[in-house]
Amino acid sequence: MRLDSSDPGFADAFEALVSARREPATDVASGVAAILADVRARGDAALHELTLRFDRIDLDQAGWSVPREARQAALQGLEPDLRAALELAAERIRAYHAGQKPEDRDETDAAGVRMGARWTAVESAGLYVPGGLASYPSSVLMNAIPAKVAGVDRLTMVTPTPDGRLNPLVLAAAEIAGVDEVWRAGGAQAIAALAYGTGRIRSVDVVVGPGNAWVAEAKRQLYGTVGIDMVAGPSEILVVADGRNDPDWIAADLLSQAEHDATAQSILFTDDAAFADAVSAAVERQLAGLSTENTARPSWANFGAIVLFDDLARTPPYIDRLAPEHLELAVDDPEAIFGHVRHAGSVFMGRHTPEAVGDYVGGPNHVLPTGRRARFSSGLSVTDFMKRTSFLACSPESLGKIGPAAVSLAQAEGLPAHARSVAIRLGL
Repeated sequence: MRLDSSDPGFADAFEALVSARREPATDVASGVAAILADVRARGDAALHELTLRFDRIDLDQAGWSVPREARQAALQGLEPDLRAALELAAERIRAYHAGQKPEDRDETDAAGVRMGARWTAVESAGLYVPGGLASYPSSVLMNAIPAKVAGVDRLTMVTPTPDGRLNPLVLAAAEIAGVDEVWRAGGAQAIAALAYGTGRIRSVDVVVGPGNAWVAEAKRQLYGTVGIDMVAGPSEILVVADGRNDPDWIAADLLSQAEHDATAQSILFTDDAAFADAVSAAVERQLAGLSTENTARPSWANFGAIVLFDDLARTPPYIDRLAPEHLELAVDDPEAIFGHVRHAGSVFMGRHTPEAVGDYVGGPNHVLPTGRRARFSSGLSVTDFMKRTSFLACSPESLGKIGPAAVSLAQAEGLPAHARSVAIRLGL
């Protein structure tokens, strides 16, 4: 799609771009509900049957869990350069997320009332790791390390092993990140196992991690039984770039998201029509040599867009309308645009900060809100594995100062027992 902000119909065309649905319309809700009910009712027996049906593996024969020794062996068996890359990524992710830990609050106000809040980690968390083509060790690090930084006691990983296949990179990443348990289970049934427990697998408090439509729907249905990170859709990137960029660089950035999924979306905002043409041509050249062309080409053809503006300073309101998962600002002064952007999952500043570096070794989390959810939610963080407990302490003197107002409000609301519980201490 090519749009020009100077065209008379631009506003309507841009709104159509914003509101276009990319998430699959497949209705899996009833199928997921049946699986969740089965696992809740029959526990291990249901998980065994469903794993045999969908992954063609008998857990009693292959083993339900992946022992620690196998994870250690996977790590030891890595090529030195690859192990060093994983460890560098883990180090940077850990350092960044350590800075997210919130501080407790404890203070006494002018009335003499002590109040504050204490942050504590959840006791246990579950991490879903997809199998097959979408099995990424980087996602293991991004999901597991914040949990460990938060102080989660038990981190349980579930991953499908179709026909018994295990990804050694995923096991190595789990070992580096400090995952405590790894179970051979996938799909909605694995999310149910984490939420309800099955006998062998103990229930957890929070479930995180990417997955297909069945996994996403299971998380949606189980929210409330457990906490979840988010229900994520197809990947997306918005690149704001002027004509002083190398078009090959920007084309590569756009394709870095297009290769994730045929419904991923890559959008370019630019103020240079000739540059837009050059980027479009570069995308076509690079697609021809891309091993993921069968995924990236339909993504670019069906959902990609180039939008021309007369001045990139005008783009922040349009960026906010899209609320993109990833925003690249490939301009001389990215701060001038960034300072006016309210809605974006993560922002990559300057010509030498491709989004892909954030997927691996940047430090900030790559688990981000999609589908315009950056309007009201944030990327995965340490606080997704923590909760805040407020506290209050009144002395007789401080209760005497604020208590009468509480009595008045309780009486006004027609709740006499509320009023009495305060008034009786005040001798009223």
